[in-house]
Amino acid sequence: MLHRIWRLLRHRLLDEGDARRRLGDGALQRLGERVAASERRHRGEIRVCVEAGLPLSYLWRDADARERAIAMFSKLGVWDTEENTGVLIYLLLAEHRIEIVADRGLKPHVSAEQWRTIADEMSVAFRDGAMETGLARAIDAVDALLRRHFPVIEGAANANELPDAPSLQ
Repeated sequence: MLHRIWRLLRHRLLDEGDARRRLGDGALQRLGERVAASERRHRGEIRVCVEAGLPLSYLWRDADARERAIAMFSKLGVWDTEENTGVLIYLLLAEHRIEIVADRGLKPHVSAEQWRTIADEMSVAFRDGAMETGLARAIDAVDALLRRHFPVIEGAANANELPDAPSLQ
């Protein structure tokens, strides 16, 4: 019971402003520009979502960060790309949890272990207090995978299907 109360407090005491402060001035713009530059080099779409805490409905049913990341994957439309090559980099501040959710077009090309490695590298940067650096490295790592498996096809259109700016919740 005490664990549930502590978890509820941890999530409810943080808000979008905490996420902005932890990222630092100009970080959202720089990360959005990094995503935009990345997407010019491949046919995938990258979304970054930083959420301070889980909504109350998730806390009441003891849902975890993975479940919320999958919900945000849907809510942000990451699943709705032409080639099913969307990737969500999700960070839950209240629990220091990182989840990467990739669309089905990437499943034959990128293993769960590769996604976990990217998340683990983000964790190291976050422990060092370098949130923007961790997110930038994750974007770069996802970029490398997407360039390898879904490079831009010369002469073909490469539409930007999703917003590039990180989503703060």
